[in-house]
Amino acid sequence: MAATQGLKELASKGVAVSLHPYAYDPNADAVGLAAAAALGLDPALTLKTLMVEVDGKPACCVIPSDQQLSMKRVAAAFGGKQAAMMAVPKAEKLTGYRVGGISPFGQKRKVPVALEISVSAAAKVWINAGQRGLLLGVAPQTALAVLEAQAADLIA
Repeated sequence: MAATQGLKELASKGVAVSLHPYAYDPNADAVGLAAAAALGLDPALTLKTLMVEVDGKPACCVIPSDQQLSMKRVAAAFGGKQAAMMAVPKAEKLTGYRVGGISPFGQKRKVPVALEISVSAAAKVWINAGQRGLLLGVAPQTALAVLEAQAADLIA
């Protein structure tokens, strides 16, 4: 297992996480759901990291793998008028990660982050650790603090 930039960032801040490797399926329709199924985790607490643009500016949304973003709510959460998914090449260049392995932690460029508010009271959530086939377990309040993120209503 590689020490990803995300894991290095968490370690540098003294945050202990649990690691959960799984067999990544590049052909899965929904990577987050496939990861949850492979690890026997609740899809509502297995989160996916989505890179978006709000009024042309990059941002990061972390939501349950069994949900979809509401672009209207994303725009509102980041104080903008319009939101759209970021193109894959741009997301990979900006984050330093490959799609399917994008983590909100340790991205090459720091961008505003929002975590779906419905998971903020959970004891633990699972988020990509920065490589395909590897999730990390962390308390959502810890993730919010490390990412300097906001909890927001992001899902449709």
